[in-house]
Amino acid sequence: MHGTQILDEADRLMTVCNSCRYCEGLCAVFPAMEMRRAFSDGDLNYLANLCHSCGACYVDCQFSPPHEFDVNVPKTLAVARAESYAAYAWPRALSGAFARNGLVISIVAALSMAAFIFGFAALNDRSVLFGVHTGPGAFYKLMPHNAMAALFSAALLYAILALVMSVRAFWRDIGTPIGGRADGGSIFQAIRDAGELRYLHGGGVGCYNEDDKPTDRRKLYHHLTFYGFLLCFAATSVATLYHYLLGREAPYPWWDLPVVLGALGGIGLIVGPIGLYVAKLRRAPELLDENSYGMDVGFIAMLFLTGLTGMLLLLLREAAAMGPLLALHLGAVFALFITMPYGKFVHGIYRFAALVRYAQERRTAP
Repeated sequence: MHGTQILDEADRLMTVCNSCRYCEGLCAVFPAMEMRRAFSDGDLNYLANLCHSCGACYVDCQFSPPHEFDVNVPKTLAVARAESYAAYAWPRALSGAFARNGLVISIVAALSMAAFIFGFAALNDRSVLFGVHTGPGAFYKLMPHNAMAALFSAALLYAILALVMSVRAFWRDIGTPIGGRADGGSIFQAIRDAGELRYLHGGGVGCYNEDDKPTDRRKLYHHLTFYGFLLCFAATSVATLYHYLLGREAPYPWWDLPVVLGALGGIGLIVGPIGLYVAKLRRAPELLDENSYGMDVGFIAMLFLTGLTGMLLLLLREAAAMGPLLALHLGAVFALFITMPYGKFVHGIYRFAALVRYAQERRTAP
């Protein structure tokens, strides 16, 4: 018996699949499964996070419903994956808080922070709220740079700490291969696999969505979202270097590196999340974990809102709408930070850790 009912079911399915092995060429889950004859809770959570939910094994399986074996690996591992986020969350008191109400909590957090920033500006100088501000330092008319940096640095540092503690617990539970270690080769292979979304292809044919015709749409939208996020992070990092090393204050000219990186990233964070949400709506219900809908959509909404408000702020930064848009944008970023360790964001971190583990196993396998 395992710690939860879904892990019991995952154990049953992996036992059936280990006897069949028809799907061993589809993704990393089945070769990793074949290295085991019994499954601990950690093993099953490892396999759940190694799964990219392409749906190919469900379509190919001769034992999928309505067969009496009722083998539905994508949905079972999706439920186990969502439960693993709560199982390893730090602190545990917040585990599972975003599973069903992620969208509501994220929006409330974003609007609350936007209202706080708006109120902060109103208390200091009401005229700055809808005033036209241009030139270096214009953004800091709403809130001083040091106050803004302290507030968001604290939120980011908390998110990083919570993520590190969560992944540490996950990594310890999934174990280390005998004779294995987190060597450079395994990490580099995991970076390649994650960057290419290697296993979101159903053995090379694509991802299954609303029918039995696989496509690469989900892979494309994941790429746009992921690399859009990285570009926005790069833009913020460059702007930080500009501010502290070169003494240059935002906003920057259109042609400058932080603006170019941020604009490209913003486009990715608008188009990618829209595509992911539409793909979720069209996906076959038998492949979905309905209980994690709020968490999934909350994460998508925060990414989209961050990208949209950022692009609008870029376009209207010399207009009277700059103040409200900056407050909304900062609110969305703040909500994204504080929900990171408890929402869908962690799936990328856990999946990368699982890919490192898989690369280790492959390198140490006899």
